[in-house]
Amino acid sequence: MGTYTGPIAALALEDGRIFRGEPFGAPVETGGEIVFTTTMTGYQEVATDPSFNGQVVCFTYPLIGNYGVTPADDESFRPWARGVIVREYSDEPSNWRSVGTFDSYLRQHQIPGIMGVDTRALTRHLRDRGLLRGVIVPDRRGLDDGELVARARKAPLPSESNVVAETSIPAIETTGNPDGLHVVVLDCGHKRNIVRSLERRGLKVTVVPWDTTYETIAGLKPDGITTSPGPGDPENAERTVETVRQIVDHEIPFMGICLGHQLLALSIGAETSRLHYGHRGGNQPVKDLLDGRVYITSQNHGFKVDPEQIPTDKGWRVGKINLNDGSVEGLEHETRPAFSVQYHPEGAPGPQDNQYLFDRLVSMIEERGGKRTD
Repeated sequence: MGTYTGPIAALALEDGRIFRGEPFGAPVETGGEIVFTTTMTGYQEVATDPSFNGQVVCFTYPLIGNYGVTPADDESFRPWARGVIVREYSDEPSNWRSVGTFDSYLRQHQIPGIMGVDTRALTRHLRDRGLLRGVIVPDRRGLDDGELVARARKAPLPSESNVVAETSIPAIETTGNPDGLHVVVLDCGHKRNIVRSLERRGLKVTVVPWDTTYETIAGLKPDGITTSPGPGDPENAERTVETVRQIVDHEIPFMGICLGHQLLALSIGAETSRLHYGHRGGNQPVKDLLDGRVYITSQNHGFKVDPEQIPTDKGWRVGKINLNDGSVEGLEHETRPAFSVQYHPEGAPGPQDNQYLFDRLVSMIEERGGKRTD
């Protein structure tokens, strides 16, 4: 075979496409669903977003690592991306907040990366082909292309298991203002900025695991409830779907976020399906059908709500749509205090234009009489 003298690392896709580059991060092999994100900042927030559990993330922004890392930018208790793919990596960060490099951060958490990849070509390939399994092999020497592709075809997909159970907190946690209105976050893989956003509004916030029953949540006497974003196929979180159904039936003010939007849809009898290549990034345009305004949103999901099965005869309607592909971006009910959005009002990373949705939840609670005493 001879001595291999080319780039040492490889990204192999199940359809036979192979990209070569140089390794950084942890010197370990990884595999999963290959996805891309168009966000221009916030690579640490992306890595720690639980919605990326089971996925290897390609950054379309060409330079990653230039401002280092800091614990304050972690959106979860650990990174969830299984690997990262970049065009150019900077190992000399310049930022007063930085306490280390992205390379050392990935090494610490046993996450591999590959740099020097033509991320534009990879992104165009994913847009054309849709869902693909793949692997990052930090040292491909001794492996021919056939072996690399064979490994890619064995990579696990997040939709094949209940990854929500992996990302959710194990026990109930309470924070915020003990005397404020009480909002429960049903955690399917929440980001910390959701909790911070609620705390800034003077609320008491209780985060509960994904499989917490309605009876347990009701025992906490919440004034309002939100179901968080999270990874994978919403149909794998059956326990949460049933809990959301009971929350809505008991008319506790409710906001579903991202995966929480999909779970609300399933709870009312609608259906979900996979997007061709997903919405991931901080620049997705969404139109509010009620007031006609267009918002730029932060998104991270691979599934969508199918509009055909939404029970309009029971008061449900589409409140928002994606202007790129027309997919459902929000649900509303005519009389019940419940709504959902497919995007991330907390941003992190992404625009903060949609923080008003947390205010809408608070207003909904106040319209229902405010703090519960029962």
